[in-house]
Amino acid sequence: MSLSTLDAVAPRRLPTFSPGARQVVILVALAAIWEAYARYLGNSLLLPSFTETAEALWSVTRNGELPGRMVASLSVLLTGYGIGIGIAVVITALAALNQWGESLLSLLTSMFNPLPAIALLPIALLWFGVGTSSLTFVTVHAVLWPLALACHAGFRAVPQTLRMAGRNMGLSGPSYVFALLVPAALPSILSGLRLGWAFAWRTLIAAEMVFGASARSGGLGWFIFTNRAQLETANVFAGLLAVILIGLVVETVIFSTLTRLTVRRWGQEG
Repeated sequence: MSLSTLDAVAPRRLPTFSPGARQVVILVALAAIWEAYARYLGNSLLLPSFTETAEALWSVTRNGELPGRMVASLSVLLTGYGIGIGIAVVITALAALNQWGESLLSLLTSMFNPLPAIALLPIALLWFGVGTSSLTFVTVHAVLWPLALACHAGFRAVPQTLRMAGRNMGLSGPSYVFALLVPAALPSILSGLRLGWAFAWRTLIAAEMVFGASARSGGLGWFIFTNRAQLETANVFAGLLAVILIGLVVETVIFSTLTRLTVRRWGQEG
């Protein structure tokens, strides 16, 4: 059999794309499926089409309403995320340095990690009232425990030989944690930051839908809730699309860049 015949019968390979290009193709396909099904359903009150949602998204963005809601949500999120990271750093550092700290971390995570952050809404209302303080409280809870568990798991996975080398170099206390354990456990820490971000973002949106109004303003969750009450379904889906887009940007831009500049660059990726 000639080479030309072999080429004719050989299966054709699909064109190769970069990961970003593949994601764009998948997103376009999902948007097309959404549009086709919405047109088939023919009920904009139940499911607006993708084009109707995009038009609503552009409209509320142009009049400034949606950007204001986004800023309100992201400001609360960043505050709670930062506080949660700070507390997780303290607890996991204590756990890495002595057995009492490890027992404290184990006990606290066993108690509070299974507790949904949304279940703390009544307590947050009693303690802080309606406003950003309550939202920050539940956001901190959503971030803290998954991040602490991921950091602690990363610390425990550091090889004993590396630990002994650090001790022989005179590292102890905070220098032992931040100069040796943190760089060695960076892949687990980044995974915990990703997980904490996802938990915090969805918890915040859910909390805002319950009591996210403060001084006649609120975040994206409150925007979704008020438009649902007014039967503005296109605006509801526009708000949901904004939540998804923010999540995509954070994941594909911020966390992917951090991973590329640290974990992949230093050869720590398995």
